[in-house]
Amino acid sequence: MSVLTVDDLTFELKPSSSRRTLEITVDRSGELVLLAPPEVPEAQLREFVLAKRFWIYTKLAEKDRLQKVVPVKSFVDGEGFLYLGRSYRLRLIDPQQEAQQVPIKLLNGRFMLRRDRVADARAHLVQWYSRHAQPWLWAKVQEYVARMEVQPASLRVQDLGYRWGSCGKGDTLYFHWKTILLPPRVAEYVVVHELAHLHQPHHTPQFWHRVERALPDFERRKTWLAEHGMDVEGL
Repeated sequence: MSVLTVDDLTFELKPSSSRRTLEITVDRSGELVLLAPPEVPEAQLREFVLAKRFWIYTKLAEKDRLQKVVPVKSFVDGEGFLYLGRSYRLRLIDPQQEAQQVPIKLLNGRFMLRRDRVADARAHLVQWYSRHAQPWLWAKVQEYVARMEVQPASLRVQDLGYRWGSCGKGDTLYFHWKTILLPPRVAEYVVVHELAHLHQPHHTPQFWHRVERALPDFERRKTWLAEHGMDVEGL
């Protein structure tokens, strides 16, 4: 078996006479495989790997994320819940002693949750996040519509599973409600990423060029999301 090492990345090299292009795959165990025509020189292989290194790191981080067991939050006094990258402690309040009509709210740096709503606290918190994500994300979209020459029709916040966002039919943008838990700069990258999809549906070089023109440091934000995005999963 031939092996190619580039910086901290090691690949199993699989030459194939039937191939005309280079391709990198990441198997289920996280092992890297480089598929290539047999006549490609090593210098070209290394150049290809370096050009793809952020994609590789992202895929490795995603696999690591899926394999980790994320601790689930408990709705008890002192538990921390994220909002725009900052952790806010939870305080349980007695509705008979403190006047609070809504199930949960953010007040004086704490999430205030009524004790009689603990049983369905997660649903109430998700609703709170969704309500606050909608205007924040839409305002961020408006900062970029002219610069990126796009005009989305609408924006919706909902549970998207493992996706942070998507671009749907009719130029509608969809964002996971957990986007509002991310640090603002990272959530901003998610917005720009989806706006770029209004021009390019696939992750082509042209797509990433549009993202880079809007956010010159997008690779740093993208890498942070891949490495730390799972920190907001345990709700």
